[in-house]
Amino acid sequence: MIFITKEDTKMNLRELVNNQAKKYKDKTFMYWEDITVSYSQIDELTNKVANFLYDLGIRKGDKVSVYLPNMPEYVYLYLGIPKIGAVIGPVNALFKAREVKFVVDHSESRIIVTIPKFMEVIKEIREELPKVEHVVVIGEPIEGSLNYWEIMEKASKSAPPLVAIDEKKDPAAILYTSGTTGFPKGVLQTHYNIRRNAEMIKNFLKAEENYKFMLILPLFHVNAQIVTVMAPFTIGASCILTPGFSAQTHWETVAKYKASTFSAVPTILSILLKMPHENLDLSSLEFVICGAAPLPVEVFREFEETFKCKVVEGYGLTEGTCASSVNPIPTDTEDRRKIGSIGIPLPGNEMKIVDSDGNDLPPNSKGEILVKGDNVMKEYFKNPEANAQTLKDGWLYTGDIGHIDEDGFFYITDRKKDMIIRGGENIYPREIEEVLYSHPAVSLATVIGVRDKIYGELPKAFIVLKEGKSVTTEEILKFCKENLADFKVPKYVEFRDNLLMTPTGKIMKQVLRDEENT
Repeated sequence: MIFITKEDTKMNLRELVNNQAKKYKDKTFMYWEDITVSYSQIDELTNKVANFLYDLGIRKGDKVSVYLPNMPEYVYLYLGIPKIGAVIGPVNALFKAREVKFVVDHSESRIIVTIPKFMEVIKEIREELPKVEHVVVIGEPIEGSLNYWEIMEKASKSAPPLVAIDEKKDPAAILYTSGTTGFPKGVLQTHYNIRRNAEMIKNFLKAEENYKFMLILPLFHVNAQIVTVMAPFTIGASCILTPGFSAQTHWETVAKYKASTFSAVPTILSILLKMPHENLDLSSLEFVICGAAPLPVEVFREFEETFKCKVVEGYGLTEGTCASSVNPIPTDTEDRRKIGSIGIPLPGNEMKIVDSDGNDLPPNSKGEILVKGDNVMKEYFKNPEANAQTLKDGWLYTGDIGHIDEDGFFYITDRKKDMIIRGGENIYPREIEEVLYSHPAVSLATVIGVRDKIYGELPKAFIVLKEGKSVTTEEILKFCKENLADFKVPKYVEFRDNLLMTPTGKIMKQVLRDEENT
């Protein structure tokens, strides 16, 4: 276990915004297309958000659902709603009506903020949301809703009414995890969770005030919120906000704004490798952050070799606010990273590996990864059973399987739920996927367990080939047999043109499981 002394400053998010605005004033915090927004303007705009919500009756502890794509208003809401002790509830912008209804209703949200494009979904479920008092629309006025621009125009930019906020107990955000079965769970993150995790990232990255963090992931996801909004805001740096990842314009945007870094997921790095990459201006880029899913070693190495830019791989989960561990950032004189690992705990975090009975395991023993620290969530909202299973003695049981080596570096083997049990033998899909990714013809790969009458489960691989490449099932199996124990070799191989992804770039294994089970 590794634990580094934390900072003891007391500060809720309202105070953080106020302090940064006083310190950095007219310095640009956010770039959006050809618009710039200073730290002072962020303070004023978030005051307006807090004041109009207060005028609508929102009080401490009330939830406000934000159902939006990436846009500046998202940032104003994210930083403004907590100013009056209310709780922001980001809603996945790709959700359909049934999913939106569950998240909004379960969170007991009183207001939804959205755009005209998403109003068809809201209208479909509006009568099934009795707790929702107002729908606020950013854009053209729509009958039966409030217009964001009109109420923002009338709202005061002065400090909103002062509310007593206990930063360690009072939630600032509720985010719903994408559960593999049933409905998602609402993770309550406190002011302290959010601020401290941003500070952990700040301290680890050693990023300076002149850094520009480029935001390409969806803002309803913790990676975008914490790594590319809150971390630069805490540093006094800048955020380059984009509508989302675009392979065609990505490097052009990096060059235009002189981005210092961006936070991505493994799939994005794979896509960028497939795109033309001659004559790129990457002179401003210090490093690239990658998380949300395990990064295949081959993709890691190819990306660094191709773009001459270091990759910093991290690990975290929504229940841990965002980040819990990161590989050390390489310097001109030292590179302590261990490619394929998720690094070492962030300052203010503890991590360890335990067996199924919760006993600590020695190095190189596979078990569940546990996390402890200032970033561990308050609780799941209205879910005591899940809380009892996940939060024990201050430790967060992540559900991830991994091990720690003699140097204190952690490795993810798999998700507990993804583990395949073949005739009593445990098979971790990640190990097979690493082998598949090392094949020169493979672009994307994932492995799931499929039912078998004799063995219980057998591994099945789904593969997307690189453009212009071809390979047979027999060749893939031969390659696997050369690199894996026989019982780990996939029983089945299926080639596909594409694989469905979550908005954060994770392959949707549950969809494949559902297909196999029907």
